[in-house]
Amino acid sequence: MLLSQINDPSDLKKYSVEQLTPLAAEIRQFLIEKLSVTGGHLAPNLGVVELTIALHYCYNSPQDKFIFDVGHQAYVHKILTGRKDQFDTLRKQNGLCGFVKRCESEHDVWEAGHSSTSLSAAMGMALARDLKGENNKVVAIIGDGALTGGMAFEALNHIGHEKKNLMVVLNDNEMSIAPNVGALHNYLTKIRSDRNYLRAKDEVEQLLKKIPAIGGKLAKTAEKLKDSLKYMMVSGVLFEELGFKYLGPVDGHDLPGLIDSFNQANNVNGPVLVHVLTTKGKGYSPAEEDSFKWHGITPYKIESGQVLKAVGNPMYTEVFGQTLIELAEKDERIIAVTPAMPGGSGLVKFAEYFPDRMIDVGIAEQHAATMCAALAMEGMKPVFAVYSTFMQRAYDQIVHDICRHNANVMFAIDRAGFVGADGETHQGVFDIAFLRHIPNMVLMMPKDENELRHMMKTALDYNDGPIAYRYPRINVLGVPLDEELHTIRIGSWEKLREGEGTTIIAVGPMVQVAEEAAEILRRDGTSVTVVNARFLKPLDNHMLLDLAQHGHHMIVLEEASQAGSLGSAVLEFFAEHGLSGLDISLMGVPDRFIEHGSIKEQLQEVGLTAEAVVRKVQEYRSGQQYTYGKKVKPS
Repeated sequence: MLLSQINDPSDLKKYSVEQLTPLAAEIRQFLIEKLSVTGGHLAPNLGVVELTIALHYCYNSPQDKFIFDVGHQAYVHKILTGRKDQFDTLRKQNGLCGFVKRCESEHDVWEAGHSSTSLSAAMGMALARDLKGENNKVVAIIGDGALTGGMAFEALNHIGHEKKNLMVVLNDNEMSIAPNVGALHNYLTKIRSDRNYLRAKDEVEQLLKKIPAIGGKLAKTAEKLKDSLKYMMVSGVLFEELGFKYLGPVDGHDLPGLIDSFNQANNVNGPVLVHVLTTKGKGYSPAEEDSFKWHGITPYKIESGQVLKAVGNPMYTEVFGQTLIELAEKDERIIAVTPAMPGGSGLVKFAEYFPDRMIDVGIAEQHAATMCAALAMEGMKPVFAVYSTFMQRAYDQIVHDICRHNANVMFAIDRAGFVGADGETHQGVFDIAFLRHIPNMVLMMPKDENELRHMMKTALDYNDGPIAYRYPRINVLGVPLDEELHTIRIGSWEKLREGEGTTIIAVGPMVQVAEEAAEILRRDGTSVTVVNARFLKPLDNHMLLDLAQHGHHMIVLEEASQAGSLGSAVLEFFAEHGLSGLDISLMGVPDRFIEHGSIKEQLQEVGLTAEAVVRKVQEYRSGQQYTYGKKVKPS
């Protein structure tokens, strides 16, 4: 077994290319076996096995810099850089991260959970290298899906202008998570499929190799001949026009061919793009046949490909998707918009019902947001379905193009709160803080799936500006669903339990935590009030003033950044009304990034549990009072 002998990339160089070829099969089998237990990003990594081996064979990491776009396709890189023995802990708390992680290894030089960042990072590292007088190689590995992101185009433009020595490896598998869309995708497909171009290109290159290098004029003529061929066979020659030397397409599963292409690239002065064609899920038939399903997978049976899922209630995402279909059947103005996440956002069935009203813009959140603003201005009802973590990428457009125009855009914010194994780059804990302070925004979060459905109806009937509802990445509670949907009064909270002395103001899944804590306290003879703070903006002013008037100790409980979210809003409200001396405790996500693990473990890590709420109430009642979240000595 060759894999057992590879503990560092330098070990690869002890073997010939022919000896290394069987290594790819060993790595694929290793991934299939390990991920059948842990789950993870299987299909993307099966597709880059030979590519990653070739990169480490031709270059010298960590001196040479490998920058993986997104980073979830770097499992093979982790295996080759001494971390294969840690794969049993993949995506588990305190275990191996599912993305590139700088603190894990000196070979991980850039980490990202969002796409389209690698080219900008590569340019920065190339600039720094030249300013320091060093001569290492800089290699960015980016997928064709990530290349559709606007940030990638900005970087391509700058790299082509500066002419720095760096290499871009375009991993073209025709997929991001879902099938790619757009003109660039069509352009790459043309390059993939134009066999006349490929055959003619090979013939011309073979002819040129036979011409003796007897003068600059002949060499220039040869280059012009090659350029003319490209212009004739592939319109635009996009990458050449942007200032890159284009090599490819190259079979991404042909190890000798990859190594030969990278060696050619090393002889290029200036930026070079190597176009590599790969198959997502390569080597495992279930993943090849359905690379969308197997992009990120839970544990499975290797032989059958059967996914091992616990039987339970559907996810909030599924309830959103079904409810949107129901609403769209009655209102033809509804248009669903997604940035390359139709499956993850629960919109696959919607697309089947309403293909003309389902818009997948690719990895282009900024474009999606501004487009939604224009759709709303023209009388449509756009629903921007987006993960909380990815909505961050469109912040300027939300402020400038949606809220400033008071455009009637509906935001369906998925993965709000902790997300589990995807970890710190994907936690949806910041959107309350960065949305609630924007003028004209209305922001809601339901306590259960039935309330989510009513919030969706509320958003549809709201005509006075942007309105958002956020929901978590968990299974629903299984409560009965009302057949008739109704609107909820904007800014109204809901008192679920009446008690004395202490009020727990909770939002989203934390409402259930508050109810559990209240029940524990009830059994001990302590009664507390529980409030469902379903509107994060505007707040329920009447209820807050009533709680202050009755002198309640308040605990604000939220699965969101403690800085700037609901707790901050409550404190600001009382400060604005000149109400001091109130006892208020904040329980939210502390001022640090929370790493991967299960959602349950993440909640325990930050103290967002029923037991922690009970302790907070008991501490207060025993005399340790809290004022505006800070301990003070009892008077």
